[in-house]
Amino acid sequence: MGERTGILAFGDDIPARLRSRPVADIDRTKEFVEMIHPGYLVEPIGGTALRYATYPPDDVVFASSSADLDIICDRRLTFDNPATLPEHLQRIGSGRRIATLGTHSVVDWLSCAAWSDGVLVRSLTVSPDGGIIENIGEPLPFETPYWAGEHPVVSTGEDPYPLPFHPLDLGQAAQRHLFGFVTEGPSHPDDVPTGEVHLLGFRVTDPTGEEKEKREFMAQMLREILGQPPV
Repeated sequence: MGERTGILAFGDDIPARLRSRPVADIDRTKEFVEMIHPGYLVEPIGGTALRYATYPPDDVVFASSSADLDIICDRRLTFDNPATLPEHLQRIGSGRRIATLGTHSVVDWLSCAAWSDGVLVRSLTVSPDGGIIENIGEPLPFETPYWAGEHPVVSTGEDPYPLPFHPLDLGQAAQRHLFGFVTEGPSHPDDVPTGEVHLLGFRVTDPTGEEKEKREFMAQMLREILGQPPV
């Protein structure tokens, strides 16, 4: 599996709004991105379909803001502890449903959470190395068969897989539940037509340069963990 995602959305019925193929308002969307990243430099660039937007490159985001839905794809908006969503993001979603999803196939990592009218409904972060990092609220219905062992991982080594499911498999189920589509695996007839939902693109950079330095440090740490040579 090669999926990686970083999605955050605000709306009363996010899958239904995406199925209606919302048209992003340019000025409103730029303002929305500036609210997500206060103090950052936000410059419009080319957009893309939702199908290709779910994990943009560094310093790039894809977003759409319309009457009933705000959605942004940004690799920075993935959290080990999503229950502690930054206050300014909670304010943006005040009175609405908030959904966030992050996955990373290098470490089989999943993080997802949902709020309703400011109340945390569910938050889960899990990986085979870190175990269950965060597990708050009752499991949502789509999770039940995974926790029940109905989707086990066939281990290729001597040791069994440390979880009763693969986090990325559960991540796709979470993505369909929260946003109405998947990026891996078979689609359903009522899935969001992701090729027909257009997001606007923005280059979003930290003018202080501190974020870039931190990112380069973390990338080097990951290379060391994976036994890769330094760049």
